[in-house]
Amino acid sequence: MPTVRGPAPVELPQVMTIAGSDSGGGAGIQADLKTMEALDTFATSAITSITAQNTVGVESIHPVPVEEIEAQVEAIRTDFDLQAVKTGMLGVEPVVERVASYAADMDVPFVVDPVMVAASGDQLLDHDAAAAYEGLIAESTVVTPNADEAEILTDIPIEDPDSMQAAGQRLVEMGADTALVKGGHVGDEHVVRDVIVTRDDVTTLEHSRVDSDATHGSGCTLSSAIAARLAHGDDIPEAIESGVAFMTRAIRYPLDVGEGPGPVHHLANIRDRSARQPTQEAVESVVEQLVSAGVSSIVPEVGMNVVGATPYAERPEETVAVEGRIARTMTGIRVTRGTRFGASSHVARFLLSAREHDPDIRLAANLRFDDSIEAALEKIDAPVVEIDRSNEPEPDEEGSTMGWAAERAFEQVETTPAVVFDRGDVGKEPITRLLASDAADLAARALSIAEEL
Repeated sequence: MPTVRGPAPVELPQVMTIAGSDSGGGAGIQADLKTMEALDTFATSAITSITAQNTVGVESIHPVPVEEIEAQVEAIRTDFDLQAVKTGMLGVEPVVERVASYAADMDVPFVVDPVMVAASGDQLLDHDAAAAYEGLIAESTVVTPNADEAEILTDIPIEDPDSMQAAGQRLVEMGADTALVKGGHVGDEHVVRDVIVTRDDVTTLEHSRVDSDATHGSGCTLSSAIAARLAHGDDIPEAIESGVAFMTRAIRYPLDVGEGPGPVHHLANIRDRSARQPTQEAVESVVEQLVSAGVSSIVPEVGMNVVGATPYAERPEETVAVEGRIARTMTGIRVTRGTRFGASSHVARFLLSAREHDPDIRLAANLRFDDSIEAALEKIDAPVVEIDRSNEPEPDEEGSTMGWAAERAFEQVETTPAVVFDRGDVGKEPITRLLASDAADLAARALSIAEEL
C-alpha cells in the first residue's frame, strides 16, 4: 500500500503586477505573470482594465472600477509577503493616482512601466492620466519608459543617447530613484542603447538589435523581469542588466502566433534550461559514435570537439562540448574528459554565429582538412564553402572572428554548409567545421567522411 506523502513547501519571492489584461496573451498581466514565474517568483495581480486585443490591434478597453482595483490590491497585501511590485497599463487618472498612493505606502521596490501606447499604435492612456504620472514616478524605484513615453513624461524630444540622458535626469528630478530610458525606438539600426540614470551616475547598456517586428509585450516583460530580480535581492543595476538580457532573448525567439507581429517569448529562459540535458545527451551520443568508430583520420592536430547549442543559446557558456577535446591516439581516439557547458570557445562561437543565419542549426564539430578530406567532403549531403583566413578582420571585442566567418559562409549558400577554414597566410592548421541540425545528421556526416579515407 502506498503511504501518504508529506508536502514539501517551496518558498519563493512574492511579487505583484498592477496592470491591464491582454486577451491575446502577449502583453499586460499575462506577460507579467509569465515573466515573473519564469524568474522563480510567485506572481500575483491586480487587473486595472480588460482589453479585447490580439497581435493585430486593440479592439476595446474596459476600465476596472477603482474600488475593484483596491479590493484586489488589499486582498494581495493582507495575505502575501510582497518583495516587489510593478505597474503597467493604468489607463485613467483615478487609477494612476490610487496606485501612486500605494507606492508611497508600501515599503517595497516599485517598478513603473508607464504604458501609454500599444505596440500596434493603439492609445492605452488618456491625457489626464499621463499628467497624473508625475506623482507615481515620484514614488518609483525604477521607471522604464521607451522613447515615446519619455517624451510625453518630460517634454524632451528623444533623438539620441544625449536626449535620452536628459529625459532620464528629468525623471529622476521628478523623484524616481532610477530611470531606465529604453532605446529600442531610437537611432542605430545595429545596436540598442538603453540609458540608466540615477542621482549619482549615468550608464549606457548596449546590446545587438534584433531585426524583428515581433516585440509585442517587450516592455511588460522587461519591467516584470526587473521587478522579479529586485524581489530576489539584486541591486538596481544588476536587476536592470539581468532584465535587459532576459528581454533580449525573449525578442530574439518570438512566438509564431497570430496574424500580426507575434509576441516575445516570455518563457525562453525556462525553455533554454529545460533543453540543456537533451542537448548534452545529443553531444554525448555523437562523441560515443565517433569514439566507437575510431575515426582518428578526421581528428585535427589540435584535437576535435563536438559542440551543441540549446534552441535558445546566446553565449558560449550556453553551449555544451567535450572538456579538453577529443584526442587522436595510435589506436583510435579518446575523450580526455566528460562534457560540460562552457567547455568550448572557438567552435562554440562559430556555431552561435551560424545560428544567426539559420536558427535550426544545433551542433558543430571541427575536423582536420587536407586533400583527402576535401575529396571525402564531396560525398556528404551538404555544400562545402571555403573561408580564406588571410582575409580575417581584427577580432571583435570578445576576441573572435567567428561572426565574420559565418557571414562569409552563408553569403555563398542558402543551406547548412560544411565550412573549410583554409590556411591563408596566417600559418594556422586548416580546419573543417561541420554544422548540423541534430545529432544523427552530424554523426552521419562525420562518419561518412571517415569512411572515405
